[in-house]
Amino acid sequence: MKNNIFPCLWFDGTGNEAARFYTDVFGGKVTADTPVVINFELFDQKFMILNAGPQFEKNASVSFMVLCETEEEVDKYWKPLSDGGIVLMELGEYPWSKKYGWVRDKYGVTWQVYLGEKQGEQKIIPTLMFIHQNNGKAIEAMELYTKIFPDSKIGSVLKYGDGVGNETHEVPENVQHAHFEIDGYSFFCMDNSYDHKFDFNEAISIVVMTDDQEETDHLWNSLIADGGRASMCGWLKDKFGVSWQIVPKKLIELMNDSDPYKSQKVMQAMMTMQKIVISDLEQAYQS
Repeated sequence: MKNNIFPCLWFDGTGNEAARFYTDVFGGKVTADTPVVINFELFDQKFMILNAGPQFEKNASVSFMVLCETEEEVDKYWKPLSDGGIVLMELGEYPWSKKYGWVRDKYGVTWQVYLGEKQGEQKIIPTLMFIHQNNGKAIEAMELYTKIFPDSKIGSVLKYGDGVGNETHEVPENVQHAHFEIDGYSFFCMDNSYDHKFDFNEAISIVVMTDDQEETDHLWNSLIADGGRASMCGWLKDKFGVSWQIVPKKLIELMNDSDPYKSQKVMQAMMTMQKIVISDLEQAYQS
């Protein structure tokens, strides 16, 4: 996979432990391990953890669907993910899957373990739940994201009116389950009318690595348009409240410089920015 798009999980000090847990459960590997930033890979997919404090709590508005090919594989992942966690939907047979369960693990990350067909090469698929004021906007969100990003498409869309299970309380035209891709990276999404006590927040964000300033500007401006909100250090929220980090690859290159003085200057410059400006980073590097 290209791994230009990947999820970032916010932790309050337990990120290193959690990364080891996930790589043990799924058979992955930790690729960067610092007190603040941990990168790891599961099935050749990149994940990032920030040990950044108690400000944000992970919730089920963004969960991770694990597509399993056998019942034995479902059981293999379910047991450790549910151990010490909270089961949201019991593991069992449902109209949409012979074996499925939804669980919040002991670190607060939410997983849907599903027996079914993979969507291409990607095995773990972030799933966005549009609730509260965003309920009914899943299609609008997919249309926006696939318009903004290259190599993007909307795949299958199952509406509640055509769906499976006893969901008569939902609006028939709303999305029960849909698949879309942005820059070749798969997401699922759904609308839900239940009055959940949570919503999208910064605890799970989507990182996009950009090649140049033009791409950075395009993604930044497009995602904050029409009600989005800029934050600091490349972070933003789109009009639906989904958090994104738009990160030029040049930033990572300069921050990883062998000269700690130069990399610190780059870090200091980045901390003053909202949108990341590559020329300003380079100026700080050369100062």
